[in-house]
Amino acid sequence: MADFDDELLDLARGIAREAADLVRTRREEGVHVAATKSSATDVVTDADRASEALILARILAARPDDGVLGEEGSDSAGSSGVRWVVDPIDGTVNYFLGLAQYAVSIGVEVEGKVRVGVVVNAATGEEFTAVRGGGAFRDGRPIEVRTPRALDRSVISTGFNYELPVRRVQAAAVAELVVRVADIRRFGSCALDLCALAAGRSDGYVEEGCLPWDHAAGGLIAQEAGAIVEVLTGAAGRALVVAAPGPAYDDFLGLVTRCGFVAARA
Repeated sequence: MADFDDELLDLARGIAREAADLVRTRREEGVHVAATKSSATDVVTDADRASEALILARILAARPDDGVLGEEGSDSAGSSGVRWVVDPIDGTVNYFLGLAQYAVSIGVEVEGKVRVGVVVNAATGEEFTAVRGGGAFRDGRPIEVRTPRALDRSVISTGFNYELPVRRVQAAAVAELVVRVADIRRFGSCALDLCALAAGRSDGYVEEGCLPWDHAAGGLIAQEAGAIVEVLTGAAGRALVVAAPGPAYDDFLGLVTRCGFVAARA
């Protein structure tokens, strides 16, 4: 399995780098909004679609029997037991605005479990990778989550959904959280937030409304760096990603539950 995982990693890394180059080049040439999704600010650019088309073509050229699930519409089951979970640009609003926090994210599932993750910040070229059981890496060097700190000294990253009813719930929960921790960060990319946790740049992450392509790769990278990552049900009824260094996770989960991020138990 290790050799197979390494083969998948090599392929995923090569594809992610090529897609990141495309995305960065398109940004330099000018961004064109192709559509909106859940709200007027939830945009899709031509580059999102071009990146996903490139990724899909490269995957199926190399592994035609694999499945692919992509944010911009790719959804095929495949017959090999391998499925690629792809976000062609995670952080599209940042991309549109020219903020250097957007990434190509590729997770590879084998029999339903993510075994390979690659996240490339297309703006900077910074690259995060992991193979299950093999540790996490930034630009080829091992990374680990930071040593846990007291919650009132912790810096926590989060994000907000584009749908107003969900955002209202999130805003109320964040208002409770911000007075109980050292500070809050909102960078606009689930994948890069999870990688930041993996690299010791934050103490925890919580966000409702994330979808599989948002957290598949970054979640594995954070886990391999020493975090616990769970997908629960949020207070607004959407998938809630909660992540923190392993020894601090139970306390962090308790905190975000008290603040109102987690759905009440029946």
